[in-house]
Formats: sequence, structure tokens, C-alpha cells
Amino acid sequence: MAVNDTIADMLTRIRNANLARHQTTQVPSTKMTRSIARVLLEEGFIKEFNEMGENPKKQLVIALKYKGKGRQPIINQLQRVSKPGLRVYSNYREMPRVLGGIGVAILSTSKGIMTDRDARQQKVGGEILCYVW
Repeated sequence: MAVNDTIADMLTRIRNANLARHQTTQVPSTKMTRSIARVLLEEGFIKEFNEMGENPKKQLVIALKYKGKGRQPIINQLQRVSKPGLRVYSNYREMPRVLGGIGVAILSTSKGIMTDRDARQQKVGGEILCYVW
């Protein structure tokens, strides 16, 4: 089945796996999903991710992270901001802070996929893909 919005599909799969307390989830592998997974790994929201399979059916296997005995998910919320029907852009001066800096906004910039913090440091704006906290 063809998916028009691969980012929303990825976020929904992670959100559903988190709610079901799964160890891993699989997401179709694209350059964009690999970049978002890399940012989530660098920010400590996931344990790891690996690529499996062969073209054109490559899959990213994302290992989710939990805390404590009750296995509370590290990711509390994943929110898609910019959608195919309504793109949301921001320059580095007006970049929103997610929960006062606790959360992370993931952006697509001319220098690649990065967090809002990195975009402010490099003084570059772009499309706000999603918020994670």
C-alpha cells in the first residue's frame, strides 16, 4: 500500500508501538525516516535503529526506550506539525520552543534534518516536521 506521508506514518507506528509497550517497531526505510531516526537516537528518545531487507522493501527496525519498572515510555508525545496539505516554516529567530526547551522540534533545513537547538546554533531555519517530548 502506498503511503503519501511517510513521516506521519513513521510517527504513528512509533506512537502505537510505545502505547503497546513493544520493544521494536518497523518503518519503511527512506532517506527522511533514517534522518529522523538518527535525530531521535542522538536526543535519547530511542535505543537504536537498524536497516533490514533489500530494495525496494527496506525497513528500519527501531528499538524503543522505556524507563523504570512500570516500563514508562521515554517518548510521551509525537506530534506532526508540517503536513503535505499545509507546510509550516520558521526562521531561526522565531523557532518555537517545545515545552520550554524540554521537548524537541525536528526540522528539515538546507543543512539537513536537525533539532531546533542545532538550527538556532547554526542560524538556519526550515520546515518544522514534528515535535517530540
